[in-house]
Amino acid sequence: MRLPHGAVALAMWSAMACMAAPTLPSQAAAGDLLFRRGTESVSHLVQAVDRGDFSHVGMLVGQPGQWQVLHATPSERPDQADAVVLDSLEFFLSPQHTRSYRLYQVSADRSARQQAVAWALAQQGRPFHMQDAQQGIYCTTLVWQAWKQAGVDMNARFTEVELPILGGRYLLPSGLLHSSRLQALTPLLPVY
Repeated sequence: MRLPHGAVALAMWSAMACMAAPTLPSQAAAGDLLFRRGTESVSHLVQAVDRGDFSHVGMLVGQPGQWQVLHATPSERPDQADAVVLDSLEFFLSPQHTRSYRLYQVSADRSARQQAVAWALAQQGRPFHMQDAQQGIYCTTLVWQAWKQAGVDMNARFTEVELPILGGRYLLPSGLLHSSRLQALTPLLPVY
């Protein structure tokens, strides 16, 4: 069977797009927040409770062409503890971990942005823990606290969750997305 020339070109472009590293818009800056809909069990639990588009968030660090994502997460690698980790953009947005994502810019001046990133980076290795802030931190509280330490009020909304074992007040992704300081830089983008 012979495909029309346009169909071949489209198939080749689609295959290359699936293999290409994710690119971010030129306005992206260190400190911006990258929300994703994850693939793992904990992601499904967060989305079931939150009923939003996303289950996880990380902070963009680095620079164009060398972006990395700092995030608090249950282990996503065999040799990694449940902790605040720094991953490549490619790893964070890989199909193994991500169904879709969206990048949001935080409205803040350069000094606050630098302070937020520096505070967040200093948290690397801090244990991931959802229930006890004294024992650790989780994804949304990591980025919220980083910006709070820099003097930026995200006006985040905490939600009272009533589940056996996991009951308490949580900052879910939608509670952070409610902030007027966040502006979407990308549409919701699927990952293949």
